[in-house]
Amino acid sequence: MADYRKLLVWQKAHAMALSVEQAVRGMRSPHQISLRSQIVRSALSVPTNIVEGRTRQSQAEFARFLRIALNSSSELDYHLLVAAELGCIPPSEYEVLRIRVEEVANMLQGLIARIEADRAERDSAVHS
Repeated sequence: MADYRKLLVWQKAHAMALSVEQAVRGMRSPHQISLRSQIVRSALSVPTNIVEGRTRQSQAEFARFLRIALNSSSELDYHLLVAAELGCIPPSEYEVLRIRVEEVANMLQGLIARIEADRAERDSAVHS
């Protein structure tokens, strides 16, 4: 089994998820609970999908789970925006989290591109 802990993207995603959890702990009113739950679920989904994909047998499967993680990061980005605009988290904290989410999303996109380029190169070599 490949060690996901060695992946920088997982390390960043894990730290991001922990930061998000800390940031939304104060969202306890009845109308905030649902949004808080969505935020935490999407934040945890990013590193979780990296972990699950890393244990797959092929790079294509790994890339598929990275895309799911990327989609979750987009969902998280939106939920954080809503929380900030509703005054659930301070603007300065939102900005820090937004930057972390963007960094992880960019890293996921880069890793997906690298996996796809490697696969295309291997396919090209086989067909040559």
